[in-house]
Amino acid sequence: MKYWQEELETMPRKKLKELQNERLVWQVKRMYENVELFRQRMDEKGLKPEDIKGVDDLHKLPFSYKKDLRDYYPYGLFAVPMKDIRRVHASSGTTGKQIVVGYTDGDLDRWANCFARMLVAVGADENDFVHVGYGLGLFTGGFGAHDGAVKLGATAIPISAGNTQRQIQTMIDFGSTVLCCTPSYAMYLGETINEQGLKDQLKLKAGVFGAEPWTEEMRHQIEEKLGLKAYDIYGLSEIMGPGVSCECEYQCGMHVWEDHFIPEIIDPDTGEVLPEGEQGELVFTTITKEGFPLIRYRTRDICSLNYAPCKCGRTHVRMNKPQGRTDDMLIIRGVNVFPSQIEEVLLKVGGDVTPNYQIIVDRENNTDTFLVNVEMSEEMFSDGIKKIEAIEKTITENLRSTLGIAPKVRLVNPKSIERSEGKAKRVIDKRKLK
Repeated sequence: MKYWQEELETMPRKKLKELQNERLVWQVKRMYENVELFRQRMDEKGLKPEDIKGVDDLHKLPFSYKKDLRDYYPYGLFAVPMKDIRRVHASSGTTGKQIVVGYTDGDLDRWANCFARMLVAVGADENDFVHVGYGLGLFTGGFGAHDGAVKLGATAIPISAGNTQRQIQTMIDFGSTVLCCTPSYAMYLGETINEQGLKDQLKLKAGVFGAEPWTEEMRHQIEEKLGLKAYDIYGLSEIMGPGVSCECEYQCGMHVWEDHFIPEIIDPDTGEVLPEGEQGELVFTTITKEGFPLIRYRTRDICSLNYAPCKCGRTHVRMNKPQGRTDDMLIIRGVNVFPSQIEEVLLKVGGDVTPNYQIIVDRENNTDTFLVNVEMSEEMFSDGIKKIEAIEKTITENLRSTLGIAPKVRLVNPKSIERSEGKAKRVIDKRKLK
């Protein structure tokens, strides 16, 4: 397979660190020369590029933040002239001004290479048909998956997001074997396909799902509904896009392509680097990007890193599934609540409810209110009010045990919670609107 890059992916860690040292020194020097904000922060710390000899000095460097990207919107943090930028992407801007990122020719090639490696890790090759159900637009997901499939030599099907019936018919008619989309949309596709009795017409073998958090229980449901093996991937526009890390066939953590990205785990409150294996905030440094490099970018994702050898033979560190984010974590009556914790509880309930839910937080008389709407299954809908009350009580008690706080749980009719073809909107925090 063309993009099973054994020399890089199985490189001894000592040799990998030497490569990282060389690339980090190069990146720090060019950013100091070309990115005003980075140079200012280096000067404030009394640092010069020559003070950074390699990865062991990484902790000395200043952090970068999402706010920086908004403050210097749109092109203020680019490290090359705009004439060298071949493509720009941007975030949705739903929580503020858009985040704009740029890529040189070399960046686009490296990005496609990383995604192609990822496709190989999930078992794809040049004979596969890669169904790209991420949006093809300013969002990085669609183009990242498409270019990776092309780089691999597979057949790309750039259908983009939306139009579920067309998605399903295309999968059947075109013989899609690898599905790329968000996990919540994969679940919706699976529900619709099974309702229509079309599962046996699919040829899917692997699903590449990212852009939002999902649980192991949701993985199992997607695999059952679509008849494929579901793989978790990680990426964010600021660092590159999809393809920063991915699971291999053993599904035991996502390999970070460390020849391009250096991950760290820090204490989100103090900024101190945490010992190996501890959980904290994930920080990334890009060491090969030309157009829009970032040093020590705080992702706000909470996870841990696993440096133990993987059975697949790859030596690159594995990041465990993020357990939530420091910036979408809800604080309700003084308790830290992550939506992923709620999803995990709901999926353990079984067939009485679906994985579709919505959290609504409000404030009345200076006290937080906490409501979780959970969509019941068709079978549950016909079982009567007594069973509904019993399930609501069970979910409430399970959430109390998991979270340390009890929400009001309300079962709602099947299909009454709005479905999403992109990232699912799980949380409505009305406190922020008042």
